[in-house]
Amino acid sequence: MTLISGASHGIAFSSLGLDPILLKIGPFSLRWYSLAYLAGILCGWLYLTYLTRDPDAPLKQGDADELVAWATLGVIVGGRLAYVLFYDPAPYLADPISIFALWHGGMSFHGGAFGVGLAIFLYCRSRKLNWLRVLDYVAMCAPFGLMLGRIANFINGELWGRLTSLPWGIIFPDGGPLPRHPSQLYEALLEGPVLFLILWVVYRYTSARSRPGVLTGTFALGYGIMRFLVEFVREPDQQLIGFAAASGLHMGQWLCIPMILGGVALIVSGMNRKHPKSVLKASMNSEVID
Repeated sequence: MTLISGASHGIAFSSLGLDPILLKIGPFSLRWYSLAYLAGILCGWLYLTYLTRDPDAPLKQGDADELVAWATLGVIVGGRLAYVLFYDPAPYLADPISIFALWHGGMSFHGGAFGVGLAIFLYCRSRKLNWLRVLDYVAMCAPFGLMLGRIANFINGELWGRLTSLPWGIIFPDGGPLPRHPSQLYEALLEGPVLFLILWVVYRYTSARSRPGVLTGTFALGYGIMRFLVEFVREPDQQLIGFAAASGLHMGQWLCIPMILGGVALIVSGMNRKHPKSVLKASMNSEVID
């Protein structure tokens, strides 16, 4: 089936020529999923390094280099543990060693976000840096990893969407004979370029960079809304179909609700919060006037 002739009946995933394994040499294999994490971290590090050129940045380039290692550990540990706890605990309780088999996939973004936040908090505390301002800058780098991760999900043929009659529906190998929404690509577009552009505009054209928490809140609110909406055309995880039917929402949507509320709270509080240097400068000017 060619892409054009099969479009009206869905596009066969097999016709795309995609393989989850990029390279295999003997027992060693390099998977797109692993490469997506590495590329996302690299892109995030490069962009964070670029942002440190801002004379008012809360950290220096050397801090950014160290911070990436902390954030990487946070996203892996947090993302994996949250997936095990909230999405699929049974197999890992039966075989705890498999928790460490990261190459098989199974990561939760919400857990990864919490893990990154905690890692950055601990790092900033040890270096006496402003945690919320540093988190603002890191949040601006997250769309790179999100986009690449969703593309890797698509290449893996996993986390597909609900059935669709749209011409770009994909017939996934494990999704049955009917075309489904390529929801991974919807999320890649929204959580990647769209969210990146929103954050860049807020950073570039508003006072957000001088109001700690606003950029982090914008990221949390934007991601939460986008993920919540895409979940309506995404098939729930096999082990959570019953949960989704009983609760009316997917697990991902329930986890997005506190993220959305937290994002709003950060934006509102951030708009009433001044940059520490601005407060110090105002205090010094007041002393001079007195």
